[in-house]
Amino acid sequence: MSRIALGISYDGAPWQGWQTQPGGRTVQDTLEAALASFLAQPVSTICAGRTDTGVHALEQVVHLDTPVQRRMESWVRGVNAHMPPSIRVQWAHAVPDDFHARYSATSRSYVYLLRSHRVASPILHGKVGWVHRPLDLQRMRAAAQLLLGEHDFSAFRSSECQAASPVRHLQRIDITACGDLFLFFFQANAFLHHMVRNLMGALVEVGKGALPPQHMTALLAQRDRRLAPPTFQAAGLYLVKAHYPDRFALPSVPVDALLASHFGLRV
Repeated sequence: MSRIALGISYDGAPWQGWQTQPGGRTVQDTLEAALASFLAQPVSTICAGRTDTGVHALEQVVHLDTPVQRRMESWVRGVNAHMPPSIRVQWAHAVPDDFHARYSATSRSYVYLLRSHRVASPILHGKVGWVHRPLDLQRMRAAAQLLLGEHDFSAFRSSECQAASPVRHLQRIDITACGDLFLFFFQANAFLHHMVRNLMGALVEVGKGALPPQHMTALLAQRDRRLAPPTFQAAGLYLVKAHYPDRFALPSVPVDALLASHFGLRV
């Protein structure tokens, strides 16, 4: 029995999130159906981080166990031949039995793309979030700095979150702007359900001038989701990558290269 890791990218707009559902309109269901066709036997997968309906991925990582032997390039081409164009395997790699797509990850990175313009773009529909008010970049950067570090993120946690603890270490937030497009980069040891979208809701309110940057400190201290701004749109959210120890030697692409190749932007 061999354990294989796959790097998957997908457009989340056509799908009802990652996790398998009875209706079958999820990324996991579609990937596992393609794998079953490729391997001529059923297979189950475990991912680095489940994404919600409408959320995209540049490099989702999954692992699976199989007795079937194939060249790594055959995994990429063979599985993709059974996949719709909105989902693609980018790479395949044989990993040791102690590799786990979720539990071996040391951190995860997300990007939120947001367009600030008086009219929403039909061309970018489903790919970016949108706000019709101007945003103050420096105010948002100041607010973001107050969120860094290890905190109880209950104020930014979905009521449906099943995590045992609301404590997370937010390692990095970078906000860059190019014209009317804003790129928000988040990296943490792990994220709570809807955490990034809830952080975005608060940061956008700061950018619009509705909240002072210092309000982030109060929200963290209050630990009450009801006191924080609403959850922001799913459309502009991208799982960028999961980060793993070097010993697994995964053929993953560095964050800056991923962002540059997809968006022409760096952090």
